[in-house]
Amino acid sequence: MRFMSVLLAGVLLPLSASAEADRAGAVSQEMHAPASEYSVTHEMVAATSAARIEHDIRKLAGFGTRHTLSDTKSDTRGIGAARRWIEDEFKRISKGCEQELEVVTVSDIVRPDFRIPEDTEIVNVIAIQRGSLDPDRVVIMSGDIDSRISDVMNFTDDSPGANDNASGMAGTLEAARVMCRHEFAGTVVYAGLSGEEQGLFGGKILAEYAIENGWRVKAILNNDMIGNIEGVDGVIDNSTARVFSEGTLVDETAEEANSRRFRGGEVDSASRNLARYVDKMADMFIPNLDVMMIYRLDRFARGGHHRPFNDHRIPGVRIMETHENYNRQHQDLRVEDGIAYGDVVEGVNFDYAAKLTSLNIAALANLAAAPPFPTNVSIEGAVQPNTTLSWTKADAENLAGYKIYWRLTDQSQWQWSRFVGNVDSYTLKGVVIDNYLFGVASVAKNGAESAVVFPGFSGSFGE
Repeated sequence: MRFMSVLLAGVLLPLSASAEADRAGAVSQEMHAPASEYSVTHEMVAATSAARIEHDIRKLAGFGTRHTLSDTKSDTRGIGAARRWIEDEFKRISKGCEQELEVVTVSDIVRPDFRIPEDTEIVNVIAIQRGSLDPDRVVIMSGDIDSRISDVMNFTDDSPGANDNASGMAGTLEAARVMCRHEFAGTVVYAGLSGEEQGLFGGKILAEYAIENGWRVKAILNNDMIGNIEGVDGVIDNSTARVFSEGTLVDETAEEANSRRFRGGEVDSASRNLARYVDKMADMFIPNLDVMMIYRLDRFARGGHHRPFNDHRIPGVRIMETHENYNRQHQDLRVEDGIAYGDVVEGVNFDYAAKLTSLNIAALANLAAAPPFPTNVSIEGAVQPNTTLSWTKADAENLAGYKIYWRLTDQSQWQWSRFVGNVDSYTLKGVVIDNYLFGVASVAKNGAESAVVFPGFSGSFGE
């Protein structure tokens, strides 16, 4: 297709950009293009059930409180009962899977801390769906088990936590139900994390566990509040979602910062390109859902369970509702001046929670079905009319080849792409390196793609 001054995907392509894109020319070698999309994604999205999610949210809220410091012995109340039910539910789900899930608990003792008054065992419950071709390559979906009310140290009063965060936990269970009926090249981990409200302890424990066990984690999708559509701002909205992603690395070295200064990468970290990937999945597979990419680790001055992974340079984003209702977050159950406060089941929209769950499923499935992500991506083209990208080619059974992406520097999403075959470098002729940002994705024979990898340390998804 020739790029001229035409309307493409709803955007008027600038003449200068279209001319350079056109000058990139046709691929010189004969290639067999992969499928246009990973079509089984539509089946998984359609299989996502709002009714099952509603059942699980009601069950979790029914434990009364799931505070990290609450009862661990009771079978009906407290975080102990909740996490045992989650473990049993993962095991029950496993019986209907194409491949049995490995259900394990990952825990550690947290010593007294700001919100931990005494030695406390933090227990995560995870289900592992091993990949068939590359089992050490991992993508994770997480929800939080614990809840809280106004006083973060109140572990006895009712704290149903229906939206925060039974919704994310129920979505994670539903993703396991839907996805475990299919086989993927890479491993998918479904995680229930504890201790979030007391200091993100569950995420810290799982991130360290992943590193110790040699997991090559390419993405964590942290789901924290995915069920509310009625904002405290008065807006009712079931058609948008937010994805938060961090830019520069928290432990960036002086040498890395200097490289980024001259080569770019401020908005192309692996987490940022993971957010773009989630946005792309919404456009491709989720009807009536638009993703708002927010260039920030989390909401202003706040945090979530993807942060401990980011601290280890593991790509991660937070997926959540667009319009929060603070009357339903971290609130004692009460009515004041005619306003009902508290995070109760009546405040959750189950169809919306299912929609955001299906977004996770689409992203996880495509990431897991993709070939190994490009590594050692580099770029050249200073003071030249052409741009050349290079990478290490993977030896993978499901690899069809690689696709180069580029965009104008002020654009949030990739604008152009070219499938270049099973090669380890490619030159875009007539595309000037100064004017665009670039990246490379791997493409599977079934159409699934990896996230786009920006050249250099800034965009690396690891080995």
